[in-house]
Amino acid sequence: MVINTSKIRYKKRFWAGLLLAQFVLFYLFSRASGIVSFFECFFEIQKRFHQLLFSWIPFSFGDVLYILLGVFLIYHIVGCFNKTRRKNALQQILIGLNIIYFLYQIFWGMLYFQTPIIKKLPSQREPTVEKAKILALKYLQKCQETRKLAQEDPNGIFIIKDIDAVQKEILKRQNMLPENISDKKAPEINSFKPSIFKNVMSFTGILGYYNPFTAEAQFNSQLPNTLIPFTSAHESSHQLGFAREQEANFIGYLTGINSNNVELRYSTEYFTLKSLLNYILDKDPAFVKYVLKNYSAEMKRDRAYEKVFIVKHQGLLDDFFGFTNNLFLKSNQQEGAVTYSYFINLLLNYEKV
Repeated sequence: MVINTSKIRYKKRFWAGLLLAQFVLFYLFSRASGIVSFFECFFEIQKRFHQLLFSWIPFSFGDVLYILLGVFLIYHIVGCFNKTRRKNALQQILIGLNIIYFLYQIFWGMLYFQTPIIKKLPSQREPTVEKAKILALKYLQKCQETRKLAQEDPNGIFIIKDIDAVQKEILKRQNMLPENISDKKAPEINSFKPSIFKNVMSFTGILGYYNPFTAEAQFNSQLPNTLIPFTSAHESSHQLGFAREQEANFIGYLTGINSNNVELRYSTEYFTLKSLLNYILDKDPAFVKYVLKNYSAEMKRDRAYEKVFIVKHQGLLDDFFGFTNNLFLKSNQQEGAVTYSYFINLLLNYEKV
Protein backbone atom coordinates (compact mmCIF):
# COMPACT_ATOMS: atom_id res chain seq x y z
CA MET A 1 0.00 0.00 0.00
CA VAL A 2 2.91 2.33 0.87
CA ILE A 3 4.66 1.49 -2.43
CA ASN A 4 1.48 2.16 -4.42
CA THR A 5 0.99 5.53 -2.66
CA SER A 6 4.58 6.48 -3.41
CA LYS A 7 4.14 5.64 -7.10
CA ILE A 8 1.01 7.76 -7.32
CA ARG A 9 2.77 10.66 -5.60
CA TYR A 10 5.72 10.32 -7.99
CA LYS A 11 3.39 10.34 -11.03
CA LYS A 12 1.61 13.46 -9.78
CA ARG A 13 4.94 15.24 -9.39
CA PHE A 14 6.02 14.05 -12.84
CA TRP A 15 2.91 15.40 -14.59
CA ALA A 16 3.01 18.66 -12.60
CA GLY A 17 6.70 19.05 -13.47
CA LEU A 18 6.00 18.29 -17.13
CA LEU A 19 3.30 20.98 -17.25
CA LEU A 20 5.71 23.50 -15.75
CA ALA A 21 8.39 22.41 -18.24
CA GLN A 22 5.93 22.99 -21.09
CA PHE A 23 5.25 26.53 -19.84
CA VAL A 24 8.99 27.27 -19.87
CA LEU A 25 9.63 25.51 -23.19
CA PHE A 26 6.87 27.27 -25.13
CA TYR A 27 7.89 30.59 -23.58
CA LEU A 28 11.41 30.05 -24.92
CA PHE A 29 9.95 28.99 -28.29
CA SER A 30 7.98 32.24 -28.42
CA ARG A 31 11.24 34.21 -28.19
CA ALA A 32 12.81 32.43 -31.18
CA SER A 33 11.60 33.77 -34.54
CA GLY A 34 12.76 30.67 -36.41
CA ILE A 35 10.67 28.37 -34.23
CA VAL A 36 7.64 30.68 -34.49
CA SER A 37 8.03 30.56 -38.29
CA PHE A 38 8.06 26.76 -38.11
CA PHE A 39 4.74 26.78 -36.25
CA GLU A 40 3.33 29.19 -38.86
CA CYS A 41 4.23 26.69 -41.59
CA PHE A 42 2.81 23.84 -39.54
CA PHE A 43 -0.47 25.75 -39.11
CA GLU A 44 -0.79 26.09 -42.89
CA ILE A 45 -0.84 22.28 -43.12
CA GLN A 46 -3.01 21.47 -40.12
CA LYS A 47 -5.68 24.13 -40.72
CA ARG A 48 -6.67 22.58 -44.04
CA PHE A 49 -6.58 19.07 -42.57
CA HIS A 50 -8.74 20.09 -39.59
CA GLN A 51 -11.25 21.93 -41.76
CA LEU A 52 -11.59 18.97 -44.13
CA LEU A 53 -11.99 16.66 -41.13
CA PHE A 54 -14.65 18.66 -39.26
CA SER A 55 -16.35 21.05 -41.72
CA TRP A 56 -18.83 18.46 -43.06
CA ILE A 57 -20.33 17.89 -39.57
CA PRO A 58 -23.59 19.92 -39.43
CA PHE A 59 -23.03 21.05 -35.82
CA SER A 60 -20.05 22.47 -33.95
CA PHE A 61 -17.92 19.44 -33.15
CA GLY A 62 -15.54 21.67 -31.21
CA ASP A 63 -18.35 22.66 -28.85
CA VAL A 64 -19.06 18.98 -28.21
CA LEU A 65 -15.38 18.51 -27.35
CA TYR A 66 -15.60 21.41 -24.90
CA ILE A 67 -18.66 19.84 -23.25
CA LEU A 68 -16.84 16.51 -22.90
CA LEU A 69 -13.79 18.30 -21.51
CA GLY A 70 -15.99 20.11 -18.99
CA VAL A 71 -17.55 16.82 -17.88
CA PHE A 72 -14.07 15.28 -17.56
CA LEU A 73 -12.77 18.13 -15.39
CA ILE A 74 -15.86 18.35 -13.19
CA TYR A 75 -15.83 14.57 -12.64
CA HIS A 76 -12.22 14.54 -11.53
CA ILE A 77 -12.42 17.77 -9.51
CA VAL A 78 -15.30 16.23 -7.55
CA GLY A 79 -13.16 13.10 -7.25
CA CYS A 80 -10.49 15.11 -5.42
CA PHE A 81 -12.95 15.33 -2.48
CA ASN A 82 -13.75 11.61 -2.55
CA LYS A 83 -11.50 9.36 -0.42
CA THR A 84 -11.61 6.39 -2.80
CA ARG A 85 -10.93 8.44 -5.95
CA ARG A 86 -8.72 11.20 -4.53
CA LYS A 87 -5.41 9.49 -5.32
CA ASN A 88 -6.01 9.22 -9.06
CA ALA A 89 -8.26 12.22 -9.66
CA LEU A 90 -5.55 14.90 -9.42
CA GLN A 91 -3.25 12.81 -11.57
CA GLN A 92 -5.90 12.53 -14.29
CA ILE A 93 -6.47 16.29 -14.19
CA LEU A 94 -2.73 16.93 -14.58
CA ILE A 95 -2.50 14.49 -17.50
CA GLY A 96 -5.49 16.15 -19.16
CA LEU A 97 -4.03 19.65 -18.68
CA ASN A 98 -0.71 18.52 -20.18
CA ILE A 99 -2.39 17.15 -23.29
CA ILE A 100 -4.70 20.16 -23.77
CA TYR A 101 -1.94 22.72 -23.25
CA PHE A 102 0.43 20.93 -25.63
CA LEU A 103 -2.18 20.63 -28.40
CA TYR A 104 -3.29 24.23 -27.90
CA GLN A 105 0.25 25.54 -28.26
CA ILE A 106 1.22 23.55 -31.35
CA PHE A 107 -2.13 24.15 -33.09
CA TRP A 108 -2.59 27.81 -32.17
CA GLY A 109 -0.78 29.40 -29.23
CA MET A 110 2.53 30.06 -30.99
CA LEU A 111 0.77 32.12 -33.68
CA TYR A 112 0.35 34.97 -31.19
CA PHE A 113 4.06 35.63 -31.64
CA GLN A 114 4.07 36.09 -35.43
CA THR A 115 5.45 39.29 -36.93
CA PRO A 116 2.80 41.97 -36.23
CA ILE A 117 0.92 43.24 -39.28
CA ILE A 118 1.86 46.84 -38.43
CA LYS A 119 5.47 46.01 -39.28
CA LYS A 120 4.39 44.87 -42.75
CA LEU A 121 2.82 48.20 -43.66
CA PRO A 122 5.01 50.66 -45.61
CA SER A 123 4.42 53.52 -43.16
CA GLN A 124 3.97 53.32 -39.41
CA ARG A 125 2.46 56.60 -38.25
CA GLU A 126 0.81 57.02 -34.89
CA PRO A 127 -2.99 57.40 -35.01
CA THR A 128 -4.43 60.81 -34.20
CA VAL A 129 -7.94 61.89 -33.33
CA GLU A 130 -8.10 64.26 -36.29
CA LYS A 131 -7.25 61.48 -38.74
CA ALA A 132 -9.79 59.20 -37.07
CA LYS A 133 -12.46 61.92 -37.46
CA ILE A 134 -11.77 62.19 -41.21
CA LEU A 135 -12.16 58.43 -41.56
CA ALA A 136 -15.27 58.35 -39.35
CA LEU A 137 -17.03 60.82 -41.65
CA LYS A 138 -15.98 58.76 -44.65
CA TYR A 139 -17.44 55.57 -43.17
CA LEU A 140 -20.57 57.36 -42.02
CA GLN A 141 -21.27 58.19 -45.65
CA LYS A 142 -20.41 54.65 -46.77
CA CYS A 143 -22.77 53.15 -44.18
CA GLN A 144 -25.57 55.48 -45.19
CA GLU A 145 -25.23 54.50 -48.85
CA THR A 146 -24.77 50.75 -48.35
CA ARG A 147 -27.57 50.47 -45.80
CA LYS A 148 -30.10 51.68 -48.38
CA LEU A 149 -29.27 48.60 -50.50
CA ALA A 150 -29.82 46.10 -47.68
CA GLN A 151 -32.89 44.03 -46.81
CA GLU A 152 -35.08 44.80 -43.78
CA ASP A 153 -37.56 42.95 -41.60
CA PRO A 154 -41.11 44.33 -41.10
CA ASN A 155 -39.77 46.56 -38.32
CA GLY A 156 -37.19 48.16 -40.59
CA ILE A 157 -34.24 46.32 -39.00
CA PHE A 158 -31.33 45.07 -41.12
CA ILE A 159 -31.54 41.34 -41.90
CA ILE A 160 -29.33 38.81 -43.67
CA LYS A 161 -31.20 37.15 -46.50
CA ASP A 162 -28.55 34.50 -47.30
CA ILE A 163 -25.96 33.67 -44.63
CA ASP A 164 -24.41 31.00 -46.84
CA ALA A 165 -23.69 33.62 -49.52
CA VAL A 166 -22.02 35.82 -46.89
CA GLN A 167 -19.80 32.94 -45.75
CA LYS A 168 -18.80 32.02 -49.32
CA GLU A 169 -17.96 35.67 -50.01
CA ILE A 170 -15.69 35.80 -46.95
CA LEU A 171 -13.78 32.73 -48.11
CA LYS A 172 -13.51 34.12 -51.64
CA ARG A 173 -12.27 37.52 -50.47
CA GLN A 174 -9.53 35.95 -48.33
CA ASN A 175 -7.74 35.10 -51.57
CA MET A 176 -7.70 38.81 -52.49
CA LEU A 177 -5.85 40.13 -49.43
CA PRO A 178 -2.82 42.36 -50.15
CA GLU A 179 0.29 40.21 -50.55
CA ASN A 180 2.40 42.49 -48.35
CA ILE A 181 -0.03 41.87 -45.47
CA SER A 182 -0.90 38.20 -45.89
CA ASP A 183 0.82 35.33 -47.69
CA LYS A 184 -1.43 32.81 -45.95
CA LYS A 185 -3.40 30.34 -48.05
CA ALA A 186 -7.18 30.38 -47.87
CA PRO A 187 -8.51 26.78 -48.06
CA GLU A 188 -11.99 28.08 -49.04
CA ILE A 189 -13.60 25.36 -46.90
CA ASN A 190 -16.84 26.46 -45.26
CA SER A 191 -16.34 25.64 -41.59
CA PHE A 192 -18.57 28.34 -40.07
CA LYS A 193 -20.72 26.93 -37.27
CA PRO A 194 -23.43 28.50 -35.09
CA SER A 195 -22.35 27.90 -31.51
CA ILE A 196 -24.18 25.40 -29.32
CA PHE A 197 -23.63 27.87 -26.46
CA LYS A 198 -25.49 30.74 -28.15
CA ASN A 199 -27.85 31.33 -25.21
CA VAL A 200 -24.92 31.68 -22.80
CA MET A 201 -22.91 33.76 -25.29
CA SER A 202 -25.67 36.36 -25.48
CA PHE A 203 -25.12 37.05 -21.77
CA THR A 204 -21.31 37.14 -21.94
CA GLY A 205 -20.64 39.72 -24.63
CA ILE A 206 -18.85 37.07 -26.72
CA LEU A 207 -19.87 37.41 -30.37
CA GLY A 208 -17.92 34.43 -31.70
CA TYR A 209 -14.77 32.38 -31.19
CA TYR A 210 -12.32 30.18 -33.04
CA ASN A 211 -11.79 26.58 -31.96
CA PRO A 212 -8.06 25.76 -32.33
CA PHE A 213 -8.68 22.01 -31.99
CA THR A 214 -11.14 21.72 -34.90
CA ALA A 215 -10.47 24.95 -36.90
CA GLU A 216 -14.20 25.83 -36.76
CA ALA A 217 -15.36 29.45 -36.69
CA GLN A 218 -18.21 29.72 -34.21
CA PHE A 219 -20.64 32.63 -34.12
CA ASN A 220 -23.64 33.50 -31.97
CA SER A 221 -26.66 33.10 -34.26
CA GLN A 222 -28.82 35.11 -31.81
CA LEU A 223 -26.88 38.32 -32.44
CA PRO A 224 -28.44 41.28 -34.23
CA ASN A 225 -27.84 40.64 -37.93
CA THR A 226 -25.66 43.75 -38.22
CA LEU A 227 -22.99 41.93 -36.18
CA ILE A 228 -23.01 38.46 -37.75
CA PRO A 229 -21.25 39.03 -41.12
CA PHE A 230 -18.27 40.91 -39.66
CA THR A 231 -18.06 38.54 -36.67
CA SER A 232 -17.87 35.68 -39.18
CA ALA A 233 -15.14 37.49 -41.15
CA HIS A 234 -13.24 38.08 -37.91
CA GLU A 235 -13.42 34.44 -36.81
CA SER A 236 -12.51 33.26 -40.31
CA SER A 237 -9.42 35.49 -40.08
CA HIS A 238 -8.40 33.30 -37.16
CA GLN A 239 -8.98 30.26 -39.38
CA LEU A 240 -6.62 31.85 -41.87
CA GLY A 241 -3.93 32.07 -39.18
CA PHE A 242 -4.16 35.53 -37.59
CA ALA A 243 -4.22 34.99 -33.83
CA ARG A 244 -4.19 38.52 -32.39
CA GLU A 245 -7.72 39.85 -31.92
CA GLN A 246 -7.19 43.32 -33.38
CA GLU A 247 -5.29 41.87 -36.35
CA ALA A 248 -8.21 39.51 -36.97
CA ASN A 249 -10.40 42.62 -36.94
CA PHE A 250 -8.14 44.24 -39.53
CA ILE A 251 -8.11 41.16 -41.78
CA GLY A 252 -11.90 40.98 -41.39
CA TYR A 253 -12.02 44.63 -42.44
CA LEU A 254 -9.89 43.94 -45.55
CA THR A 255 -12.08 40.94 -46.34
CA GLY A 256 -15.39 42.79 -46.21
CA ILE A 257 -14.80 46.43 -47.02
CA ASN A 258 -14.77 46.07 -50.82
CA SER A 259 -17.12 43.10 -50.99
CA ASN A 260 -19.84 42.89 -53.61
CA ASN A 261 -22.04 41.28 -50.95
CA VAL A 262 -24.09 44.15 -49.47
CA GLU A 263 -24.62 42.42 -46.12
CA LEU A 264 -20.93 41.75 -45.55
CA ARG A 265 -19.90 45.21 -46.73
CA TYR A 266 -22.43 47.03 -44.55
CA SER A 267 -21.56 44.98 -41.46
CA THR A 268 -17.86 45.73 -42.06
CA GLU A 269 -18.40 49.44 -42.65
CA TYR A 270 -20.66 49.62 -39.59
CA PHE A 271 -18.06 47.88 -37.40
CA THR A 272 -15.33 50.19 -38.70
CA LEU A 273 -17.40 53.30 -37.99
CA LYS A 274 -18.24 52.13 -34.46
CA SER A 275 -14.57 51.32 -33.77
CA LEU A 276 -13.52 54.79 -34.90
CA LEU A 277 -16.20 56.41 -32.73
CA ASN A 278 -15.13 54.35 -29.71
CA TYR A 279 -11.56 55.52 -30.27
CA ILE A 280 -12.63 59.17 -30.56
CA LEU A 281 -15.18 59.14 -27.71
CA ASP A 282 -12.84 59.98 -24.79
CA LYS A 283 -11.09 62.72 -26.74
CA ASP A 284 -14.05 64.42 -28.43
CA PRO A 285 -17.49 63.21 -27.26
CA ALA A 286 -19.18 66.12 -29.06
CA PHE A 287 -17.95 64.84 -32.41
CA VAL A 288 -19.27 61.35 -31.64
CA LYS A 289 -22.68 62.82 -30.78
CA TYR A 290 -22.63 64.72 -34.06
CA VAL A 291 -21.93 61.55 -36.05
CA LEU A 292 -24.60 59.55 -34.21
CA LYS A 293 -27.09 62.32 -34.85
CA ASN A 294 -26.31 62.07 -38.57
CA TYR A 295 -26.90 58.33 -38.79
CA SER A 296 -29.50 57.62 -41.45
CA ALA A 297 -32.96 56.59 -40.26
CA GLU A 298 -32.14 52.98 -41.19
CA MET A 299 -28.86 53.04 -39.23
CA LYS A 300 -30.60 54.53 -36.21
CA ARG A 301 -33.09 51.64 -36.22
CA ASP A 302 -30.22 49.14 -36.38
CA ARG A 303 -28.39 50.88 -33.53
CA ALA A 304 -31.52 51.00 -31.39
CA TYR A 305 -32.08 47.28 -31.93
CA GLU A 306 -28.48 46.52 -30.93
CA LYS A 307 -28.86 48.60 -27.76
CA VAL A 308 -32.04 46.72 -26.79
CA PHE A 309 -30.22 43.40 -27.32
CA ILE A 310 -27.28 44.52 -25.18
CA VAL A 311 -29.42 45.86 -22.33
CA LYS A 312 -31.53 42.71 -22.33
CA HIS A 313 -28.45 40.50 -21.94
CA GLN A 314 -26.31 42.56 -19.56
CA GLY A 315 -25.40 40.97 -16.24
CA LEU A 316 -22.72 39.36 -14.09
CA LEU A 317 -21.72 36.91 -16.83
CA ASP A 318 -20.96 39.82 -19.15
CA ASP A 319 -18.67 41.40 -16.52
CA PHE A 320 -17.00 38.09 -15.66
CA PHE A 321 -16.24 37.06 -19.24
CA GLY A 322 -15.11 40.58 -20.10
CA PHE A 323 -12.62 40.45 -17.21
CA THR A 324 -11.30 36.96 -18.01
CA ASN A 325 -11.04 37.72 -21.73
CA ASN A 326 -9.03 40.83 -20.89
CA LEU A 327 -6.58 38.73 -18.86
CA PHE A 328 -6.27 36.20 -21.68
CA LEU A 329 -5.56 38.87 -24.29
CA LYS A 330 -2.91 40.54 -22.16
CA SER A 331 -1.25 37.19 -21.36
CA ASN A 332 -0.79 36.70 -25.11
CA GLN A 333 0.82 40.11 -25.65
CA GLN A 334 -2.37 41.77 -26.87
CA GLU A 335 -4.28 44.83 -25.81
CA GLY A 336 -7.35 44.46 -23.65
CA ALA A 337 -10.73 43.62 -25.10
CA VAL A 338 -12.04 47.18 -25.07
CA THR A 339 -8.91 48.81 -26.56
CA TYR A 340 -9.24 49.77 -30.21
CA SER A 341 -5.97 51.64 -30.72
CA TYR A 342 -4.07 48.84 -32.50
CA PHE A 343 -6.91 48.23 -34.98
CA ILE A 344 -7.25 51.99 -35.50
CA ASN A 345 -3.47 52.22 -35.95
CA LEU A 346 -3.60 49.54 -38.65
CA LEU A 347 -6.64 51.14 -40.25
CA LEU A 348 -5.22 54.66 -40.42
CA ASN A 349 -1.85 53.47 -41.72
CA TYR A 350 -3.52 51.32 -44.36
CA GLU A 351 -5.95 54.07 -45.42
CA LYS A 352 -3.09 56.61 -45.40
CA VAL A 353 -5.23 59.36 -43.92
